[in-house]
Amino acid sequence: MDLEKSNPSVKGIRPKVLFFDVNETLLDLSSVKEEVGKALGGREELLSLWFTTMLQYALVVSASGQYKPFGHVGAAALQMVAANHNISISEDRAREIISGAMGNLPAHPEVKEALSRLNTAGYKLVAFTNSSKDGLKKQFENAGLTEYFDEMLSVEPTGKFKPFTETYAWGAKKMGVELHECMLIAAHGWDVAGALWAGWRAAFVSRPGQQPFPLAVQTEIFEPDVLQVAKVLTEYK
Repeated sequence: MDLEKSNPSVKGIRPKVLFFDVNETLLDLSSVKEEVGKALGGREELLSLWFTTMLQYALVVSASGQYKPFGHVGAAALQMVAANHNISISEDRAREIISGAMGNLPAHPEVKEALSRLNTAGYKLVAFTNSSKDGLKKQFENAGLTEYFDEMLSVEPTGKFKPFTETYAWGAKKMGVELHECMLIAAHGWDVAGALWAGWRAAFVSRPGQQPFPLAVQTEIFEPDVLQVAKVLTEYK
């Protein structure tokens, strides 16, 4: 891959705050396949199309100076994918499906051990998501992750979704740290790219089906799951 080089001078130095993406990075989206699949006439393979459509239109909303709750964007994307397969889903029903499915996601198997190790190592952990504040609270309560985090941040107050530069700048300011003192841990190439271009550091979690963006700056950590990322970070001084 023709990735831009990461900054070697910061490797091994502890970031002050670790910001975690939530959906797919910490929480397993596999269970969403069944619910979205049912809504799409049993077509579980359409999950990835729905998710990328949701991300695309979240960016459209932000780029147009608008803001809609992430769950509403997800519901609209579900309606669009359904319509392209001759399936009609009402707005209320689509929102009900997405809210129920996204609100009850389990954590990936290694996540709690990883977070526990980072807590023990003295890191400050922050959840940083495009989901709504209420949606994030529900997700973490159901997944049993609340106790591991010092702060849970939704980008709602910014009126823009990640990966807009303003969202990362806001997150750093919210935690009272400089941009270079922040590290994003995420399983999405677009998210780590946005963070790096905004002046943050980043770790990429290479979940199945996820790849870094070849035109972005290379992340200093590249591991298959959050536990492996935590093992690297606990060696930082």
